[in-house]
Amino acid sequence: MSTYIILFRGVGGATQLPTKPLREALTEAGFGNVATYINSGNAVLKSSISREKTIASVADICKREFGFSKDIHAVTLDEWSALIDANPFPEAVAVPKFLHAAVLAAQPEEGKVKALQAVAAKGERIAVVGKVAYLHTPEGFGTSKLAERFDKGIGVPNTARNWNTVLKLKELAEKVDS
Repeated sequence: MSTYIILFRGVGGATQLPTKPLREALTEAGFGNVATYINSGNAVLKSSISREKTIASVADICKREFGFSKDIHAVTLDEWSALIDANPFPEAVAVPKFLHAAVLAAQPEEGKVKALQAVAAKGERIAVVGKVAYLHTPEGFGTSKLAERFDKGIGVPNTARNWNTVLKLKELAEKVDS
């Protein structure tokens, strides 16, 4: 059994994925130790099937039960721990709401990353480590030009979480895994 952190892209605002019914549907589908974290598209579960089949099953449940058909990413607990350890901006964790990790579906083109670095305001930073982009926006994510241009600019499907959520999902996944 593998423990996966399931990240739903684009939850919030008009697109809702209610946590209690989601937990119930995933449990009913045979996933183990299902837990959710806040109403912004995060779940943790144990699965005996491959990552690809887990994503496909979760996507099918979400489409059928909730009308949700956006990207879904699945990251193992080990991969999530490595994501935390690879943070190139360790000093930024002092204000975790200004540090984001974006899980990328593929490695972005180097030119796309450089173009994003060029639009970053003074003090803002972006770095890509493997298939994770780290964004540090010390004046706030919501007002950042880098953050505003990131989604289209990076050129690959992605979903981002602030550092508070990153750490909470690790804690939740460790509980699910035990």
